[in-house]
Amino acid sequence: MMTLEHINLVVKDMEETLTFYKAAFPHWWVRGNGFDKWHGLPRQWLHFGDDYQYLAFSDNGQGENRDLNTLNLGLAHFAFSVTDIDALAKRLQTAGYNADKAGAENPYRRNLYYIDPNGFEVEFVESLTDLPNERNHYND
Repeated sequence: MMTLEHINLVVKDMEETLTFYKAAFPHWWVRGNGFDKWHGLPRQWLHFGDDYQYLAFSDNGQGENRDLNTLNLGLAHFAFSVTDIDALAKRLQTAGYNADKAGAENPYRRNLYYIDPNGFEVEFVESLTDLPNERNHYND
């Protein structure tokens, strides 16, 4: 079996980034952090997650994230499974973040897309079934 351990993202502002992800994952915590140099420049790094998976952040990112309305190379989005998408949406809205768009209509799942403070598109998916053939259903 293989699982995703972490995603490593370069971000602009650590606190603003944490505000978004703490609202999305209230049960996660800062597992570790520190300061060092990266390519000759100072940076803060931070691991935010639980005992099994996390998001690695390094601050002082420069430039802009890829334009999501193009076919340019780069990360399109990453997704997380959630058990209650309405509760997630409410937590994010309370923190000042609204969904960018909803996913396609599907009888077996609901999904919302958000743009985090760094321009990364993050998808949250709530499965409405435990049956794999339904959970993995694609619209015809």
